[in-house]
Amino acid sequence: MTDKIFLTNSYYFTPINKTWRMITAASIKLLRIPFSFFLAPLYFFTLSMVPHINWSHAALIFFILNFLIYPASNGYNSYMDRDTESIGGIENPPPPSKQLFYLTVVLDTAGILLSLIISPAFAALMLLYILASKAYSYRGIRLKKYAIIGYLTVIIFQGALTFFMVYYGTDASYAIMLPWQGIVICALLIGGFYPLTQVYQHKQDIVDGVTTISYKLGYAGTFIFCGVVYLVAWLLMAEFFLQQKSMQKLGLVTIFFIPIIIYFSWWFVQVKKDHSAANFKNTMRMNWIAATCTNTAFIILLIWNHFE
Repeated sequence: MTDKIFLTNSYYFTPINKTWRMITAASIKLLRIPFSFFLAPLYFFTLSMVPHINWSHAALIFFILNFLIYPASNGYNSYMDRDTESIGGIENPPPPSKQLFYLTVVLDTAGILLSLIISPAFAALMLLYILASKAYSYRGIRLKKYAIIGYLTVIIFQGALTFFMVYYGTDASYAIMLPWQGIVICALLIGGFYPLTQVYQHKQDIVDGVTTISYKLGYAGTFIFCGVVYLVAWLLMAEFFLQQKSMQKLGLVTIFFIPIIIYFSWWFVQVKKDHSAANFKNTMRMNWIAATCTNTAFIILLIWNHFE
């Protein structure tokens, strides 16, 4: 048999030496690679704040995060959760196999090795991110089952640490003095997004022994909380742009936030009328609108800064 990789509908594999010849469609699906699109705004926002960009490092870091580390985290979470109902990005998830676990190990290892090209310090930060992600999902630790601890883990590591890694790794001068506003804004962007991804999974999470911050807040409380967090994120952006005397850039970001606010408000009203509106379909529509608008806004900012 050749070394060519084949996709199959079989969700199980046995011989270890055939693992990479029979990567199943289910394993690839559970990596949820398209879900990286929802996290990409953090990358582009951070890059828009870096004064002198090392573009080769920027491209490599984008690949590491979006095609290795984020998918590995998604896959590992699916392997631990073994969800039978809708999860982020997949309405009907297939059952995970042991192969999925091995695949996440390979992706994480590749991510760390490629991170060494940036610098050993960057690779160490990436390892820290991976360990936090595993502690979040691993059944023996399971930080996600605690509402506050799980929430803080996400905003600190997926938000603040991501800003630090991307800024440090892409800055041509390897600066360690970073703008504090950027760190907090990235934490808040994730903090205002994350509970909304849990709002349709309350019953499923409770059955699994997970108490999310969205469950603690309730349906209406989740929307109010996320709205306040996003408002604070915008106010910090405004403060930063005013310091930089960049009112036009603030206006640009605000314009792209308008579709997010409109859909968010409409969805909130629907959920208040009927909790069944807090479903997978509406959640994914919110995610796509928010990610599309923020990705576009921050990419335009990045291009704008390049031509100044």
